[in-house]
Amino acid sequence: MTALPRIMVAPNGATKTKADHPALPMSLDELTDTARACQTAGAQGLHFHLRTPEGTHLLDSGAYREALAHLSEQVPGLALQITTEAAGIYHPPHQRHVALHSGASLVSVSLREMLRDGAEVAGRFYRDCADAGITVQHICYDREDAEHLARVLPCEQFENPALQLLFVLGRYTAGQISSPDMLTPFTQWMRSRGIAPDWAVCAFGTGETAALTAAAALGGKMRVGFENSLWHADGTLAENNAARVADLCAALALS
Repeated sequence: MTALPRIMVAPNGATKTKADHPALPMSLDELTDTARACQTAGAQGLHFHLRTPEGTHLLDSGAYREALAHLSEQVPGLALQITTEAAGIYHPPHQRHVALHSGASLVSVSLREMLRDGAEVAGRFYRDCADAGITVQHICYDREDAEHLARVLPCEQFENPALQLLFVLGRYTAGQISSPDMLTPFTQWMRSRGIAPDWAVCAFGTGETAALTAAAALGGKMRVGFENSLWHADGTLAENNAARVADLCAALALS
């Protein structure tokens, strides 16, 4: 299984557009340029979303396969993770198909979305991914999600140190400010379960840098970028995604 990179940039997400920030990448060419700049700034991985020509969120296995081949060639050495986010458009059968047939080795999956078809179907999907050599990063929005994951995953997957988790600190809400204390329920849960997975966090707003550096101090990894925050810790608008990566790297060097 491919381990999570320490710093993964998430440069666009499913819903933001250039109206939110002119440097947000929408096309594959823009995504490639952003990925290259972020790798230079210190990111080791890319979590990316594709868009239709009209700019809406796109989950398509063929489009992802082409994008993965292009990015692998243009930005060698950068770990590539696709999304299965529904964004109010897609349903679990389609999401599962994209995860299993895009040629990706790293896939980000919301447990809440997979549970819409029930725990049995979700558990079978996770087993299918494991059998195919696809590493799923399970998104948990709160401790309840984490407990559901413990019930859905086969024990051999849940207790495996290679298990990948993403803890979301905050929400997609205007003015949302994340803080390091939002991590506490998740770290307490890991201790209570006696597991030591490969975990990371993402966070929102001007609190993103503080939350990510707090996670790093506890052994966690970090997802940074315009999907979750356009802002530096001092409240200034970041010039681009590479600037967010550089700002995080500078904060880590000082912590």
